[in-house]
Amino acid sequence: MNVLEYSELEVKKCIKLHLIKTDLFKTNLACVLITVPLKKEEVTLNTLIPFLLKRGTANLKTQYEINETLESLYGSVFDCGIDKSGDNQIIKFYMEGINDKFLPSNENLLKQDLDLLFELVFNPLIEGKNFKSDFLDMEKNNLENIINGKIDDKDSYAFNDCLEKMYNKQGFGLYKYGYLEDVKNITLDKVSKAYFNLIKNEKIDIFVSGDFNTDEVKEIVKNNANILKLEDRKPSYIINDPLKENKEKVKNIREFKEKMNVSQGKLIIGLNSLYNKDDYKYVGLVYNAILGESANSKLFQNVREKAGLCYTAKSSFIKQKKNIFIRCGIDVQNYDKAVDLIKVQIEDMKNGNFSDEDINNAKTFLISGIKSIETEQDSEIVYYIGQELAGTNEEIDVYIQKLNKVSKKDILEFASKIEIDTIYFLSSQD
Repeated sequence: MNVLEYSELEVKKCIKLHLIKTDLFKTNLACVLITVPLKKEEVTLNTLIPFLLKRGTANLKTQYEINETLESLYGSVFDCGIDKSGDNQIIKFYMEGINDKFLPSNENLLKQDLDLLFELVFNPLIEGKNFKSDFLDMEKNNLENIINGKIDDKDSYAFNDCLEKMYNKQGFGLYKYGYLEDVKNITLDKVSKAYFNLIKNEKIDIFVSGDFNTDEVKEIVKNNANILKLEDRKPSYIINDPLKENKEKVKNIREFKEKMNVSQGKLIIGLNSLYNKDDYKYVGLVYNAILGESANSKLFQNVREKAGLCYTAKSSFIKQKKNIFIRCGIDVQNYDKAVDLIKVQIEDMKNGNFSDEDINNAKTFLISGIKSIETEQDSEIVYYIGQELAGTNEEIDVYIQKLNKVSKKDILEFASKIEIDTIYFLSSQD
């Protein structure tokens, strides 16, 4: 195991520091994650905030000054972005810099990187009570370009469109970057108020990954001037507990066919799981790996390789919502045959038409992926924030142990609780 130590510190109420001590990398990676519930009226506003924050701070008033400062820190890199986890939107800010052990002098670069990261997130360039007006129109235009750009990746576009229809643009169904119709209505006052609401009220998680002195980093964060300004809070983020979701048996499968100029039809099938046991995520992961996640899966072998009905065939398990999404690239004329054969694979899972070898291959595939988490700093952070937002605290070794305990009986029970909710098809024909 490359994670030498994982520890947490509650800096203020609902402001938590997570320290991932590892000696695998030559860099330290720090990030600030702000988590808020996904709401149609707020998702676009929240997305615009990091665009404006990276423009300047109270002490570094231009991007030029920020870039100069980064260069002076041996080329440290700052970035920001948006993610989605279950029914939550996550606003992300990253700072990556060289580990102090590889510097020619003892400069405490990690402290300087952390100070700059907190400056960028918590000490913005403000005129009066608002962001500087010069940047708003340009960043709104940049956001519009991102939203418009989702159409360029037809597979991703189809998946997000299916999600919106399946969840009726509620929570998990919302596009993480927001909507064009909402961008034009954003004013300087609205986005500034949204920012101050986030900083005052919402959940903040600070991650530091690398090889460092744990106690020293805790003191750096606790005593940072911008962190000291923050207050205790009662955030509104959603702890996704799939066992408490009121999913009901599907009475009628919903079908959606959308037309677009695409060279290859995009088929998405959304499945619901009504399995309500504590081990749902481990069983669901193994079930999904057998069904469609790996090259040994039923979808890949039977629908793509043997029948030749798909260019691509895969499935993914969204454990926060107990959904499985099957995603295939197909020729338009193969739609009915592909859907019928995919349904056969789902029925085969219910009937136990998979072997012990299939189960072992699935577990080997999954465990290999889980172990690789520790080879990428950002993957480590994704893992631990997932644990945080789920209200769990499982080390990777424990996670693997629980996966290994999944039996064929468990998978059969899970399979019996799977239902098709939505079938979505994007093609160039009606």
